[in-house]
Amino acid sequence: QVQLVESGGGLVQAGGSLRLSCAASENIFAGNAMGWYRQAPGKQRELVATITSTGRTNYADSVKGRFTISRDNAKNTVYLQMNSLKPEDTAVYYCNAGRYAPAIGSWGQGTQVTVSS
Repeated sequence: QVQLVESGGGLVQAGGSLRLSCAASENIFAGNAMGWYRQAPGKQRELVATITSTGRTNYADSVKGRFTISRDNAKNTVYLQMNSLKPEDTAVYYCNAGRYAPAIGSWGQGTQVTVSS
């Protein structure tokens, strides 16, 4: 079964940057879109960014111009470069397959991103 492991989160000041990584236990990146989600306490999980198997990207309006999603199929890894971080970006970040909705039923543990004001 495919397992997803997110990493790279941490505590940063507003305006700072973080680079998140998501590694898969199996090679699923070559033929699947991948996405990053985030969930803050008391809020629903939100789709942040997606990247198709051919490299087409899409972003939530709240992160456009600040976040960049990329992938390395050879390493079975998807990345999320986060710049100009804001306190409202604080959340647990998860990855999953799928362009418009999660395709893998089991989520990873996520990685905590905390942005101080």
